[in-house]
Amino acid sequence: MDKGAERVLVVPTEVFHRIGHFQGFHRDVAPYLDVLLKPENISYRPRSTMEEDPSFKQLIPYVVFQFENQLFHYTRGKSQGEQRLHALRSIGVGGHISADDRNLFDSTYDEAMHREIAEEVHLEGDCTQQIVGLINDDETPVGRVHLGVVHLWKLRAPTVRPRERGLARAGFQEIGELLVALHEFETWSQITLEALFS
Repeated sequence: MDKGAERVLVVPTEVFHRIGHFQGFHRDVAPYLDVLLKPENISYRPRSTMEEDPSFKQLIPYVVFQFENQLFHYTRGKSQGEQRLHALRSIGVGGHISADDRNLFDSTYDEAMHREIAEEVHLEGDCTQQIVGLINDDETPVGRVHLGVVHLWKLRAPTVRPRERGLARAGFQEIGELLVALHEFETWSQITLEALFS
C-alpha cells in the first residue's frame, strides 16, 4: 500500500488538550482513551496530510516486549515507514490504525495493533499484556502529530524475531545496557525507557 495514500485514524489535538495536555509519559490512560476513542472524536484522514498537520494527533499503538530483565530492541532501517526515524534504535513495535482495519473485528484499535505486530515480528509463546501509559512529545516534528499508547507485553520466553527487513540488529538486551545507550534511541523509546525502567 502507498503509505501516503493510506487513511489513518486521527483525533483533534484540541480534544487531547481539553482532557489534559502533557509532555512525555502519562500513566493514567483510561480518562484519555475513553474520550479520544469516542466515535465523534475520531476520523480517518490521508496520512500524507496528517504527517504535517499538528491540529490532529495520529493514535499509535506502541508495543514493548519484555522478557525478565531484557527488552526487545532494533534499529530502524530504510524500509520502515517513518523516514524521520531511520537509523535510530527503538524498543517499540506498532504503527498507524488504518481505515482498512475498520471492517475486520470488534475492536478496530486491537485489530490494528495485532496487524502491525504480525507485519513486523514473529511472536511465539504466551505473554501477559497491559496498557501502561501514553506518550506525547511536542518537541519533535514526528511527535507533534502522533500520540502513543504504550502496551507492555511480558513474555515467558524471548521468542520475538523480526519479520521486516527494516528491523535491523534486532534482539533482546538487558534493560540496564539499553539505558546506558539512551541517546541512540528514538524519542518515544527514550521516554518509555526512562518512565518505566530507570
